[in-house]
Amino acid sequence: MNRSELRENIFKLLFVGEFNRKEEMPEQLSLYFDTLEGEQELSGKDQKYMQEKYQHICDHLESIDELLNRLSSGWKTSRMSKVDLNILRLAVYEMKYDADIPVGVAINEAVEIAKRFGGEESASFINGILGKVADEMEEKEAAPEKKAEESKEAEEAAKPEEQESAETAAGE
Repeated sequence: MNRSELRENIFKLLFVGEFNRKEEMPEQLSLYFDTLEGEQELSGKDQKYMQEKYQHICDHLESIDELLNRLSSGWKTSRMSKVDLNILRLAVYEMKYDADIPVGVAINEAVEIAKRFGGEESASFINGILGKVADEMEEKEAAPEKKAEESKEAEEAAKPEEQESAETAAGE
């Protein structure tokens, strides 16, 4: 399977999780993979990748949903369609926690899944929210650099004052 197909299957696993209790999911995952195996060639490597990524997303669900609730003005996760919500969860996980996947790829893939499985407005809705996530991530990455730059400027501004004070003290 290629990465897009793996991602689509992980989305489907997340979607299935919406309709099953947590303790039912191991059996549901097993049934899903049995069905998938019957439809196409499923390598052990692909299955392991999907299971691990699904679990990692579940492990970060609280922080992902908090971020989505904060950035999706007027659309809390409880009001979103289950399709859109799980596409967003997958994409946010990839953007924030999966260093192997560039932010732009995560957004593009999410939009493509939304076109395939979501409603009429899903692709633009998802693109808009993920754009906000990307902007926030960019701001956070730039913040330490900006602070360092401001600190350096403050040090340089203080140097003439220090020299002036030293010269004045030496002259007294």
